[in-house]
Amino acid sequence: MSTPALKRVVVVGNGIAGLTAAHTLREAGFDGELTVVGDEPHPAYSRPALSKALLLDGDDLTSHTLPPASHGASELLGVRATGLDPDRRRVTLDDGTALPYDGVVLATGSRARRLSELPDEVTLRGLDDALALRRRLAKRPSVLVVGGGPLGMEIASGCLAAGCPVTLVSQGPPLAVQLGLHLAQIFTAAAREHGLTVVQGGPARIEGRPGDARVTLDDGTVLRAEVLLTAVGDLPNTEWLTGTGLVVNGAVPVDARGLARPGVAAVGDLAAFPTPQGPRRIPLWSSAIDQAKAAARALVHGDDAPPLAFQPYFWTEQFGRTLKAVGQLPAAGEPVYADGEPGGGPALMTWRQEDGSTTAVALDHRIPVPRLRRLTRAPA
Repeated sequence: MSTPALKRVVVVGNGIAGLTAAHTLREAGFDGELTVVGDEPHPAYSRPALSKALLLDGDDLTSHTLPPASHGASELLGVRATGLDPDRRRVTLDDGTALPYDGVVLATGSRARRLSELPDEVTLRGLDDALALRRRLAKRPSVLVVGGGPLGMEIASGCLAAGCPVTLVSQGPPLAVQLGLHLAQIFTAAAREHGLTVVQGGPARIEGRPGDARVTLDDGTVLRAEVLLTAVGDLPNTEWLTGTGLVVNGAVPVDARGLARPGVAAVGDLAAFPTPQGPRRIPLWSSAIDQAKAAARALVHGDDAPPLAFQPYFWTEQFGRTLKAVGQLPAAGEPVYADGEPGGGPALMTWRQEDGSTTAVALDHRIPVPRLRRLTRAPA
């Protein structure tokens, strides 16, 4: 059963972190009043699908859908939280509603970082963004993607597959910062084989008008396209927490169970949780799920709940290649091949990290994730 004092819980955020927290609260025994607040009018959906399958789906747009929620909460969708009073234990919404709580889950995620105020700068963060981009790609416009991380590369892959000429701007080798040079070179080669034009350089200025965007690089090069997409990171949605004392350096630090203070959990993209490398935000789908499960159990069971045992998991699908990785990234140096060989097809690779842990990567390989995890080793 739930803790007697925990009669009302408010989950602020209806992404995968908020959805998982709500379900886990019920699984952990909380049978009280549960309210979920979401600033989008849509039910929870798979955000990773937006830059992958959804850009390529036919008329049946189902790749982003999730099973219906079974937590039995009162869902307030299309409204935004504007304030939190931790002392009075109230969440304030933009329609003037004040929601009292005994426990609260902060799961408002993050938003796309922008490089300009131009309305024609397109970012891909939510479902409405993806649907609007699909409509524009149907006319096969020229596309300029700024950002050489996983999201930028996935968007570029989807745009190419839709029949658009695509140029990608990256400040260094695409994916090198996130994956390491060895894996980055594999995906960049596949991207070029599919027709992607890669330009290295930093954007110094963005300007233009609808249908004619111009990006001037720091070396003076000017690039033009009909559609400009930027994928240059995210910003945690913490402004509504101003004055609470919960936000440090733009994120909400939490303990090993996901609690920022008694009765207040923070999960997903806005939370900085303890890792062997210090407190960190890890804005990944799997991270949000693991954090939400630990924090929800901590709200119900307190110190009896187990701390978060987090093992990073990352996957991407782009330019005809897939990657699943368990462990720390980037992976430096050359790998050891557990299966397959360099320059060939499917492969299983491992890297030994400085802390003694092992990172395991499946490239175009059908290995189940639990088996991939067994190739890793915890830090010494």
